[in-house]
Amino acid sequence: MIPAAALSSAVASAISSAVSSSAGSSSAGSLSEPGALARLWSDAVAIWLSGGWAMIPIAIVALLMFGIGTHLHLRLREKGYDRVPERRWRTWIDDPQAREGPLGELIRFVTASSSLQAMRDFFDQIRTTELAAHDRDLKVMRVCVAAAPLFGLLGTVTGMLVTFGALAGGSGGEKTMSQISSGISEALITTETGLVIALPGLFLQFLLSRACERHRAFLAHLETICTQHLIHRDRATA
Repeated sequence: MIPAAALSSAVASAISSAVSSSAGSSSAGSLSEPGALARLWSDAVAIWLSGGWAMIPIAIVALLMFGIGTHLHLRLREKGYDRVPERRWRTWIDDPQAREGPLGELIRFVTASSSLQAMRDFFDQIRTTELAAHDRDLKVMRVCVAAAPLFGLLGTVTGMLVTFGALAGGSGGEKTMSQISSGISEALITTETGLVIALPGLFLQFLLSRACERHRAFLAHLETICTQHLIHRDRATA
């Protein structure tokens, strides 16, 4: 039977270790000091290893989520529709020589149509090839945001199982206290890591979804203007 005082000491030691580790290298001094980055890296590796096997799927989820988010952000920036004033790109519809950049290529593509049906088909093709890919990436990000804290919770369960196993089979010695401390540290670190991954991912997914909605609204606005231009051109040539 493990004495209550010894158990309390082990729990307090584990919590203190996890909290001090998650606080980073505040006690290691400023990053400008020699070797501070090396100490920060060694502390991060120690925290990661103490989290147990659940840290591996959390890392995979984080890499997948932030990788997809970065890729989607770069794709949206390449469109360039938010960097060209509307009064400028409106003139590109009638002036092919002034078109430039990805937005100019888009206008050249959609204005090549000779009928309203052809223009609708062009914009439907754009929605199928671009917007559908954006929606797919956002769905994957939402899954990753939900999965990160769940993997953290799974690590919490496994850490508590280690703790309970040490309580059930230990005799209260130093080895038992070490197992209890390790189990509690694993439970705390995985939970914290899952939340640290999920919260920024949630905000990133929200910002990217807003950017995708602005892109969708711009395409609808461009379709309206190009359709009106085509109607006026047909009437003028009739």
